Amino acid sequence: MERISYNEVPKGMFDVLMTVENYINNSSLDIHLLELIRFRAAILNGCSYCVDMHSKELKHAGETDVRLHAISIWNSTPYFSEKERLVLAFTDAITRTSYNPIPEQIFQDLTLHFSKDEISYLTLAIAQINSWTRLMKSFEFTPGNYKVTENEK
Repeated sequence: MERISYNEVPKGMFDVLMTVENYINNSSLDIHLLELIRFRAAILNGCSYCVDMHSKELKHAGETDVRLHAISIWNSTPYFSEKERLVLAFTDAITRTSYNPIPEQIFQDLTLHFSKDEISYLTLAIAQINSWTRLMKSFEFTPGNYKVTENEK
């Protein structure tokens, strides 16, 4: 049972979050890469609603079952490109942040594939999915009902 249903969320709350979401989705970053970030963070945060949502988005975008299943152990598989591996490492570092700084090597490696603008968008995308997962876990939204719609990007 949901603690707070979609209809009980304060009016405008999701609109504000969707404004940020649309800003990220309309950045120069590839939507597939953004969905990999969202799926990985959802797994790390144990958000069943978000895992359901982003696995469906990735499948809709043509992601393979092998990669979907392997994302939980991405760093010990050959299925992800160097660029994806760097983004997944960055996602892990930000999602699992503690008192330790984000390792300098991760940031330096990102600069080989991404501009500073793109790294800024990546950081915002990771922060954004972490916000979503915390909301969905708090409200206990029921997984399984999410339906993919066509993206506008």
